[in-house]
Parts: sequence; C-alpha cells; structure tokens
Amino acid sequence: MSKVYVSSVVNGDPVEFLCDADTSLLDALRDELGLTGAKEGCGTGDCGACSIMLDGRLVCSCLVLGPEAEGRQIDTIEGMAEGSELHPLQRQFLEHAALQCGFCTPGLLVASKALLERNPDPSETEIRFWLAGNLCRCTGYDKIIRAVQDAAAELRQERSVA
Repeated sequence: MSKVYVSSVVNGDPVEFLCDADTSLLDALRDELGLTGAKEGCGTGDCGACSIMLDGRLVCSCLVLGPEAEGRQIDTIEGMAEGSELHPLQRQFLEHAALQCGFCTPGLLVASKALLERNPDPSETEIRFWLAGNLCRCTGYDKIIRAVQDAAAELRQERSVA
C-alpha cells in the first residue's frame, strides 16, 4: 500500500508524516510522531483513552484515519503543559491522587480540558456527563471529579486576576 503524505499542526507545531491510508490517527501520532500519550484501550471509541482535540473538537483518535489530519489542528496530552509548568488539571489530578495505573489519565485530562474550555464552572453532574466516554478501571471517579472541580476553580481565579 502506498503511503499518504500528511501535513498538520500538532500542539502548535507544524508536522509532516507519512502513513498508510488505513492507519488510524492514534497510530500515526504514536508511531510516526512519537506522541505516545494517547493510548489504545479499545480501538472502537468506547473507552476514551485515545482522546485528542481535532480542530477544537474532542475525538477518539482511534476512530479517525491518519490522512484525515491533513491541514488540521491537533492537540494532544503532550501539549497540555507549558514547558515544565503543569496545567492546573494536571496539578489537581496529582494533588487529588486522581490516577492509579495512569492508562486512562491522558484521555481524561484532554476531555476535562475540553470541558473547561467550554464551561468554566461545570456542576458535578455536567463533569460526570462530559467524562462518561472516558473509562477508568482503577480509581473510581470521585477523585477525578474533585480534581476537575478544583482545577475549574483555579482557572476561574486565574482569569479573574488577569
């Protein structure tokens, strides 16, 4: 099978890669670009472990073909921190011990960030609804919900000071 040339922007940086026409975006990110934060949990879009942002929309990267990334803006977990400065969600996940094995954590963080960009003050019900597509087998969800709530409060505080 011939390779497809893809040019897009990943985490703010222009990238180019080659992939087979039937390669998932998840596999292209991991294998061609070395971005291994998104994980393949199910390969069917049911677990959310491979969550990324594609043109500002939360998607399961296992359900998108690599060539579909042509000309698109992609944001992954690797772009969440700014240098060594963790995003408030990342800090709160650590402070609340909202992770155990860590397999689902990148997808949960990307999904949580997408929520807070749309709704800076979500209720617990809204957080649970938004994260329903992200499965975690280790933690339960209470610590995750508290981490998102505290990160939302921190981000609101930062915005009010700025």
